[in-house]
Formats: sequence, structure tokens, C-alpha cells
Amino acid sequence: MATGKKKTLWIAAVVVVALAAGIFAWSRTRNRGPEIQFDTARVDRGRIVAKVTATGTLSALVTVQVGSQVSGRISELKVDFNSPVKKGQLLAKIDPQLFDAALDQARANSVAAQGNLAKAQVQAVDAERSYQRSKTLAERKLIAQQDLDTAQANAESAKAQIDVARGSVEQARAALHQAEVNLAYTTISSPIDGTVISRNVDVGQTVAASLQAPTLFVLAEDLRKMQVDTSVAEADVGRLLPGMPAVFTVDAFPTDRFSGTVRQIRNSPQTVQNVVTYDAVIDVPNPDLKLRPGMTANVTFVYAEQSDALRIPNAALRFRPSPEVLAKLASAPAGQGGGRARGRGTGGAGGPGGPGGGTGAGAGGMRPQVQKPAEEGGRRTVWALRSGNPEAVSILPGVSDGSTTEVAAGELKEGDLVITDVSGPGATPTQAQGGRGPMRIF
Repeated sequence: MATGKKKTLWIAAVVVVALAAGIFAWSRTRNRGPEIQFDTARVDRGRIVAKVTATGTLSALVTVQVGSQVSGRISELKVDFNSPVKKGQLLAKIDPQLFDAALDQARANSVAAQGNLAKAQVQAVDAERSYQRSKTLAERKLIAQQDLDTAQANAESAKAQIDVARGSVEQARAALHQAEVNLAYTTISSPIDGTVISRNVDVGQTVAASLQAPTLFVLAEDLRKMQVDTSVAEADVGRLLPGMPAVFTVDAFPTDRFSGTVRQIRNSPQTVQNVVTYDAVIDVPNPDLKLRPGMTANVTFVYAEQSDALRIPNAALRFRPSPEVLAKLASAPAGQGGGRARGRGTGGAGGPGGPGGGTGAGAGGMRPQVQKPAEEGGRRTVWALRSGNPEAVSILPGVSDGSTTEVAAGELKEGDLVITDVSGPGATPTQAQGGRGPMRIF
């Protein structure tokens, strides 16, 4: 009996010890909490094209609006849309009847003014003769001095009337010339060699030129030479220079790519809803006449390009671990490991072991390198996963295409893993820039 009782006590003791060990292990596991996981991307090499995109409108290199200098009814139209024209060719004619009548009246007024001048000259001669006779009689004391003075005044007045008549003649001549010019303006001629793009009037329509000249036709000088007026945002205009190449597409030919050259970047700003843009003018050859005025062009300006650049995703430049994550990693006992990597493809070939993909290396016993290199001279800080631990690395960014950035200088090499996101304890949305919260760039 004693032996059986002693054996039971030994079994109970073993069970208690095992239970205590299980409770202790469970408590340790519970206190550790879930592991920190890092999203990583592999540093690779590839092509980076830095570009600026904008939209614009195609137009002819030289466009002329043909208007009317005089008012009247359109009596003839000699051209239509898309008609080729030569310089001096008749485009339209305004009914000249009123202007013919005005010209006849101006001619009559000119003749009358000439007659008045001749009459004034005759009267001046007669007045001068009367004055000379009165002067002779006055010398003989045959007339009073008052009569002599009156004759002299009449002679001088008659001479002045000649000048008045000459002025009337000049006025009549000017009115006659104006009537002739107005009559000539009833004939609308082409000022250039080109093509009619727009016709805004029809036969029988009355045009009024009292306030401003109405536009009757729009002519393009040469549709084989065109331009694109683009609206470039103020943040991008500093990257453009005259002579820079540009490519664009139009909706009419979505598979064709057209090329041009930046001629000028105009200084005049255009503000629409508080958005400031500048007009970059692009010269475009159009030998096949495929491009038409008014088409919308989707323009791309390439201002930098690297064919074999060491590159990282832009998410790595935005990533910053939170103080809670750094504290948890720093407090992990040596050899225990505070986190693990989680691969994610980012713009490269993707997949474990390939460009742009992370690997599943676990966090070893090393402590995280929490020192932060100073970001001076354009340098930036990224976090690399080395031996399973995050380490701050200072780099000099180069060309960027909006999703990846060139590493121009720094302690990164091809195949390194850079951290783009973190999840787990302390990974708050403002610290883990993986799209699970508002972006915050440090």
C-alpha cells in the first residue's frame, strides 16, 4: 500500500511540473505577441524614363482671320471649307450698290468744290481791281478814305475765300478717296496662300463692321507645318527647355506616335480654378496631312533617361518605421528575432529571388540599426533589411519616373532588400506607407 501511494505522489508531481511548464511557455508566447512583418522589394537594374505629360491643341503654324472692313450684304461667295486659295484670290463680295452711290456723291462734291474754288478766284480778281481803282481815285481826292478802306477789305477777303475754297476741294478729294477705298473693301481677297479652314457667312447674310471687323473666313497658310499649344503645370515647367523633343498621340490615330520639338515656353501664365499652367509650343511636321487643326494631343516630354540604372521603388523612399516598431525590435532578446520579411513584387520581374521581389529571410539575433543618416545635399534615407533587421541607409536619388527612382550614390547594391511597408505591433497607418492609411513623407 505504501509503495502504491508513493508512486501516485510521484505521478502527481510530474503532472504539476508539466502543467507549470506549459503555463509558463504559453505566457511567454502570449507576451511576445504577433511577429512584425516587413514588406520588401529587391534593388534591381533597369531603364528609367523621367517624363512630363500634358495635353494640348493642334493648330496651323500660321492662321489668318479674314474679316470685313465695311458693312453690307454678302452677294457672292467664291470659296468654301477646305478650298485651297492663292494670295489675292477673290473670296467673297459685298453688295457694292450703296458704295457706288457714295462714290458718285463724293465725285459730285469734288466737282462742286472745284467750281467754288474757281468762283472764289474770279471774285478775288474782281475785288483786287476795284481796290486798285479806289486807290487811284483816293490819290486824286475823288473818294473818301472810308471807301478806299472798304475796297481794300473786300480784296483781302476775296483772297481768303480762295484758301477756303482750296480747303473744300481737299476735303472733297479726301471724301472721294474714302468712297473709293470703301468700294474696294467690298471685295474680300485672300491675304496669303493657304487653305480655308472655316467659313462663317453665307450668301445674303448681312455683316456689320461698326464696332469690330467680323470674321468671315479662317485661313491656314500651310497645314504641313503645325504646332501644339500645351498646358504644362507650373510644377513641371522648370524641367522643359526649348529644343527638347516631344512625342504625342491623338484620339483619331491612337496607335500612331507623332514627334515634335519644343519651340518656346511662353512666360504668360494661364490660371484656371487656381491652377497655373504655361503654354509650351511644339513645332510638328505634318507631311501626310493626317493631323488636323483642333485635335487634342496627349503630349509626353522626356527630360531625363537612364538605360541601366540601379533603382528602388518610391515606396521605399516614403517608408519610415514607427518608434513603437523600433522599440519592440530593440527590446527583443538576442537570438530571438523581432520580425520577419514578407516578399512583395514592386515594378520589377517580381516573385521571390527575382528583380523587384522580396525574400522570406527571418530576423536573426542582431539588433536593428536605428541610427538615421542626415538628409543633406539632396540625400534621402531608405531602410534596408540586412540579416533580417532594418537598417537606415543614406542614398542620393537620381532620375525618377514616378514609381521607381535611380540610386545615384549610396550604400545599396543590386539584390539588396529595401523595406516598403511594415505590419504588426506598432505599425500605425502613418508609419507604414503601404496604402493602409494617409501618406506621410518624412
